[in-house]
Amino acid sequence: MESDKAEIVMGSRSLGALLQKPYANIQRNSYGKLAELGHDGIRITHSAVFRNLRPEGSRITELALAAGMTKQSMGYLVETLQIAGYVTLKPAPDDGRAKLVVLTSRGEAVVETLRRLSAELEYKLSDLYGNEWLSGLRKKLAELDAFLDT
Repeated sequence: MESDKAEIVMGSRSLGALLQKPYANIQRNSYGKLAELGHDGIRITHSAVFRNLRPEGSRITELALAAGMTKQSMGYLVETLQIAGYVTLKPAPDDGRAKLVVLTSRGEAVVETLRRLSAELEYKLSDLYGNEWLSGLRKKLAELDAFLDT
């Protein structure tokens, strides 16, 4: 029994690598398609902003913390998205000196497109492996996330 466990743990690829590579492929495919759909200024690195931005807006420091990057790096990403018209800055309601990053209508269109592309991938996976497999995968990933959060 212990040898079975050791074989699982000592597999040729770590669990992190097995999780990271599909995610990187999903990102590359989704963000690559954005260019074809008229959003050629968006890069994979911008996902750090889009995936962490709250609907009501977020401070750059909050985005940086959520993405695990420096405030300066996040500020650069936000600035490039602001110049391209995907986000804007507005005063934080609780502190007029602080700014919130919020999506513009153009930014909302990108987020909606990314959601649609994600749904298309899930439909393909469901067609290929079945609804039960996809539901099981989602459940296991949610369980793993909850476990790792503790």
